[in-house]
Parts: sequence; structure tokens; C-alpha cells
Amino acid sequence: MELHWRKSSFSADTGSCIEVAEQDGWIFLREGDDPDVVVRTTRRKLRAFLEGVKAGEFDRFAR
Repeated sequence: MELHWRKSSFSADTGSCIEVAEQDGWIFLREGDDPDVVVRTTRRKLRAFLEGVKAGEFDRFAR
């Protein structure tokens, strides 16, 4: 399957990025420096995760 991968402009060209693609109602995530490992999820689950990130629930991981 051919996916159109996108990444955040905040990741620059460092290879430190998470890339995202969408196809047939699924959301796919992969690390830019290890593109063979792909995680698949739904929009609802990704939305819940991103809301948690925005609310600071995962800030302890960024330290």
C-alpha cells in the first residue's frame, strides 16, 4: 500500500520526527528514522491522545 507521509515543520531535517499518513479511515504513524515500524490507529484514538498531549498529561516524558 502506498501512503502519503507528512511530518511536522517543527521537526526540521534532524530525523527526529513522527510521520503521519491516512488511508481508508485508518491513521498510520511511523518514526522518520525507522520507517519500517508503523503503528495503525483510528481518528478517535489519535484525537484522544492529542488532547491528552495538549492538556499536559504526557509532559513528564519530555523532560
